[in-house]
Amino acid sequence: MTKRANLDEPDRIFLATLHRLVKPTVQDICTEAGVTATAVRQRLNRLLNYGYIERKSVRVGRGRPHHTYHVTPDGQRILGEDYSILANVLWKELMQIPDESLRQQVMTRIRDAMVAQLGKGVDAENLDKRLQELQIRLIQQGFNVETGIDNGLPVLREFSCPFYDLANADPQICELERQVYEKILGVNVFLKSRCVEGHPCCEFIVQNDR
Repeated sequence: MTKRANLDEPDRIFLATLHRLVKPTVQDICTEAGVTATAVRQRLNRLLNYGYIERKSVRVGRGRPHHTYHVTPDGQRILGEDYSILANVLWKELMQIPDESLRQQVMTRIRDAMVAQLGKGVDAENLDKRLQELQIRLIQQGFNVETGIDNGLPVLREFSCPFYDLANADPQICELERQVYEKILGVNVFLKSRCVEGHPCCEFIVQNDR
């Protein structure tokens, strides 16, 4: 599976500009963005490596061919990937289900679906290896994470909260995420810190045994 790359804001603006121009040349992009050809080519090469744009050769008459660029389906998904409004609405409606038993059933199904999605391929017998597999899987899904050691215990650190707005409004989403990692790793997981509380990362401490 190709690793997904998180775009910074300048890359995202550049990608959106390229998509709006419809198969532009380097010169078209320079004119639109008001930057040098060197700067444009550097950004194009980065986005080509990510798989978010493609380059095509176009020959007109007997002259030398020139290149045009267009946004790939993966690039279009990245441009449209802002589900925060929908996620907040869905979560709010879920929390307002009056039947406690039904609400818990739905929560359990959401948790299990996330376990199936994020835990795919995390199946090593050794806990340290499972944690490494989880890190790789999360990075593939666009998470900014690393693993380390905290007071002798393995730790998973998230440097950008994937549910920041939800976590600000309701800490239950953080508990759900903790449960997901616990189910995937098969050991107790403790949430030590949260980005929304001013910490530089969300830290999940992984217990060695249940």
